Amino acid sequence: MKVLLINGSPNEKGCTFTALSEVATTLNKNGIETEIFWIGKKAMQGCIACFKCQQLGHCVFNDSVRELTGRLDEFDGLVVGSPVYYAGPAGSLCAFLDRLFFSGGEKLQGKPAACVVSCRRAGATAAFDRLNKYFTIMNMPVVSSQYWNQVHGFTPEDVRKDLEGMQTMRTLGENMAYMLKCFEAGKKAGVPEPVHEEIVFTNFIR
Repeated sequence: MKVLLINGSPNEKGCTFTALSEVATTLNKNGIETEIFWIGKKAMQGCIACFKCQQLGHCVFNDSVRELTGRLDEFDGLVVGSPVYYAGPAGSLCAFLDRLFFSGGEKLQGKPAACVVSCRRAGATAAFDRLNKYFTIMNMPVVSSQYWNQVHGFTPEDVRKDLEGMQTMRTLGENMAYMLKCFEAGKKAGVPEPVHEEIVFTNFIR
């Protein structure tokens, strides 16, 4: 089993990475492989609603979103990490996730997911809420922890001093590992996966 951890910070080894690494270390201790995927510093194209991905099977833009979409079958779980900017996730990460979930969301359905956020002081819960919405629209079981998944600090050294925050990351890793193992045991025992109805699309005028 393998979990993908997306680092949505422009700083590759910053506070968000520190939080994700704590989750990854705990997963590794439980026999779960991990990979931290950094989205980088380059400008990230947002979704333009061209719907070409529905025809092509991948996003029309040839960048890291397309690269990762092609690899989603490798992973059994997902953790998304972001710094907090103005009480929300980083804009580049939201652009990345909008396109990843729209073009490759079918490959993510049914996989356990969680997010972690890093902030200096406030705005963490609003960013946390925003990121969780990607999972709950895609039939992804959300893995919880002992508190909302947030760490505080201005530097990685500060984050490591946030003892409750780091413990929350470790608890998240434990819970993710447990859920993955339960899913695997269920498959071996012949427990069928959920069967979903065909999606009905409506709006507020019909």
